[in-house]
Amino acid sequence: MKLERLDYDWTICKTASVADLDFDKPFYFVSKTDEEISLVCPTMDAPANTIQREDGWRALRIQGVLDFSLTGILAKLSSILAEQQIGIFAVSTYNTDYLLVKKENFARALQLLENAGYQL
Repeated sequence: MKLERLDYDWTICKTASVADLDFDKPFYFVSKTDEEISLVCPTMDAPANTIQREDGWRALRIQGVLDFSLTGILAKLSSILAEQQIGIFAVSTYNTDYLLVKKENFARALQLLENAGYQL
């Protein structure tokens, strides 16, 4: 399986409204529940008026379109990293999955995944 590095610094945040978001940007992962509006985006595109935010993430994308019948993809990736005490933040879209890792752990995460047979 191929993983693609996305060459941005990423931010995970909570925002009060989607009104300040520019949906013409290439990456905005937005989720809304009865409790919050969460946003994952490149740091350079994060709105200034967030409720909470955590900067300092890097991201990988699983290349290609994943069929819904496939199972265990995120579980395998996350277990490889969890065994080495590397936390993740995962985002799934209709086509594929994204894996975010704190910047200070990113190089080690890439090496671990490559050692496990993933192509980068």
